[in-house]
Amino acid sequence: MLDLKGVSRTFGGVRAVDDLDLTIGDGEIVGLIGPNGSGKSTTVNLVTGLLPLTAGVVYFRGEDITDLPTHKRLAAGIARTFQNIRLFGQLSVWQNLWVAQNSLEDRAARGFFVRWLGGPSAVRSEISQLLEFSGLAHKQDELAANLAFGEQRRLELARALAAKPKLLLLDEPAAGMNSEEIGQLRTRILALRERGITILLIEHVMELVMGVADRIAVLNFGQKIAEGPPAEIQADPLVRSAYLGGGA
Repeated sequence: MLDLKGVSRTFGGVRAVDDLDLTIGDGEIVGLIGPNGSGKSTTVNLVTGLLPLTAGVVYFRGEDITDLPTHKRLAAGIARTFQNIRLFGQLSVWQNLWVAQNSLEDRAARGFFVRWLGGPSAVRSEISQLLEFSGLAHKQDELAANLAFGEQRRLELARALAAKPKLLLLDEPAAGMNSEEIGQLRTRILALRERGITILLIEHVMELVMGVADRIAVLNFGQKIAEGPPAEIQADPLVRSAYLGGGA
């Protein structure tokens, strides 16, 4: 599904991502962990095209997308959430999902104002399903800015799903959530895998990563220092020293 080959990104003299190789297969959940500043979010920004590569190649479904603009990557099936929530605060929950879904549509062919008022029944049905999945059906007419923090996190996920991704990049989706909300997020992530969505998960909540990931890659100072199944990563002395704690 996704192949990063020798991917690097420098900022001045700082090598934020350093010669990274990473492969994610169809239907996998791969965790990407590491200390703050290790290059995790930069990697997501490189995959989605928000930042250009300094070196390397990004392949998606066998195609070189290194120079593809962000909106074309979205249309190809790559969607993401953000570490810092980026909702349309003055739009309703329903409208946030509508905007995301219709970013992929031919607006001229369907008519902007008709769709703003509701659109075809298929569109309304898809949005309703997303609202149910995210537990926000009862909040559909609320302004996004008025939602509780955990609800905003769920809307951020639902908005990414509205783009109908094949690959979903989750950048610290559990940040600021309580234990109950994290448990619900775990259930949703596993449900998405059952639907065939491939996931790259960046997260500091280790219980979540260890509970859902098939494989975990670990970054430190922009370099991949380990990769393997969760149990192997937990036991790796270098990972424990660099990130998980406990020394070598």
